[in-house]
Amino acid sequence: MCLLTLANALDATTIGVALPVISTDLHLEALQAFWVGTSFLLSSTVWQPTLSSLSHTFGRLPLLLLSLALFAIGSIIAALCQNFEALLAGRTIQGLGAGGLRGLTEVILTDLVPLRKRGTYYGYMAGTWAVGSVCGPLIGGVFAELGDRAGGWRWIFWINIPIAVLASVLLPWLLRLKEPMKGISFSMKIKSVDWIGAMLLTGSTTAILIPASWGGIQYPWTSYRTLVSLLMGLLGFAGWVVWEVCGGHANPLVKMSIFNNWTAATSYFGIFVQGIVLWCLVFYLPLYYEACHAYSPLKAGIATLPETLTVAPVAFAAGIAISRVGKYRWSIWTGWLVTVIGLGLMWFLNEDTKVPIWIALNLMPGIGIGLLFPGLEYATQAAAGQKDVAHAAAMYNFIRSFGQGIGVAVGGSIFQGQFEKALVEHPEVREVAVQFARDAAALVHVLKQMSRSGESAVVARILEKAYADSLKVVWAIMAGLSALALLSTFLTKELGLDEELDSKQGLKK
Repeated sequence: MCLLTLANALDATTIGVALPVISTDLHLEALQAFWVGTSFLLSSTVWQPTLSSLSHTFGRLPLLLLSLALFAIGSIIAALCQNFEALLAGRTIQGLGAGGLRGLTEVILTDLVPLRKRGTYYGYMAGTWAVGSVCGPLIGGVFAELGDRAGGWRWIFWINIPIAVLASVLLPWLLRLKEPMKGISFSMKIKSVDWIGAMLLTGSTTAILIPASWGGIQYPWTSYRTLVSLLMGLLGFAGWVVWEVCGGHANPLVKMSIFNNWTAATSYFGIFVQGIVLWCLVFYLPLYYEACHAYSPLKAGIATLPETLTVAPVAFAAGIAISRVGKYRWSIWTGWLVTVIGLGLMWFLNEDTKVPIWIALNLMPGIGIGLLFPGLEYATQAAAGQKDVAHAAAMYNFIRSFGQGIGVAVGGSIFQGQFEKALVEHPEVREVAVQFARDAAALVHVLKQMSRSGESAVVARILEKAYADSLKVVWAIMAGLSALALLSTFLTKELGLDEELDSKQGLKK
């Protein structure tokens, strides 16, 4: 499962630094480049609850292998693509698989390890994620700089295949789990699935995430296409809640009892905010370095190390500490406090910020977010109890992924509005303000192609300053969201972690 985590981490962190190069090589328009990243987030999010629910009926291992196959197939399609349509299809299929891998590995840990001891194993997963998230931007940068030579950026997708093949061989051999609903016919298993709940949640999540993603980019926020889709999504989500609460199915897609106390409610809210903040950092920081400091993709990947090099090791250490002391609230409180301070300090990131300064400024958000991972996970699982812990683990990943999808949209909307506002103040770029503001990634190439002498130098300087100033507002709003999450944690209780393992799909003796 650590191998699967490694593949997931590499895939999540390599694409960001290489996206400008991919856009150039495939002649992608700004909107198409936007959908390359968004399609993966959408498909990996909406599929998770249904897949986790199916694993309760058909078993964890078959669904894990299905997710692995989808991830590999999507990687191959993306690696071989020659146009936008093929790349979009590959990224979407890849996202379906990645969502399953991400969600099911967490659920399986709840089947294998008692709650008190899970911190150590979450530490193993976090350590693997650290390797992938640190190496991902560097690998993506190297491949991006190769261009079309020796496959270039396509190796971002090819490197997933050896990992997928090795994992597909090892999993059936090592992960010998008890079979759920043994002796029940396949047709009865099909009938036992909450298909209505699955359709309501999947449809409403998609209807919310798509307009949230394109709002202000493909269509204005005030467009009827955006507003109607959001309204339909919210109504569908409300319908799903009513269906599950009123007992619409004997085996609900998600047991709503996992939300029935303040510890669970505030922790899930924190997970949602953490997803928003984390993905804003992952997506926009590499672009900041490429746009404002003219870094190559490889250098931009190296520049993200203050964040990527701290999140997972801190999460590893915090998870082990929670296992030993049996308390998790300290990790949540400290994590949010450090995150708020760190994001607030990022206001001082300018277009001319020196290397030692931006390294120091970027360390604190990584430390804070790292502390939150095990703390929030322990809180949701302790609040659910061992009977419903698999549902809590699945919902933890779904809400975090949902927050990540919203994070890119929120960050993009804030950036676009602030960037356009900054450019219209300058006559030199007023006419192209809207065009430049629509896509942060495409603007990176515009800046790199500009001459640093004469009139072009003046325009480039205006764009660099507007870019940095616009991101300041993004960081400030993320700090405000984190402060709200910090306030909510005062409703979180310190629940006991010494619970016996109660799983129907543990390892066979």
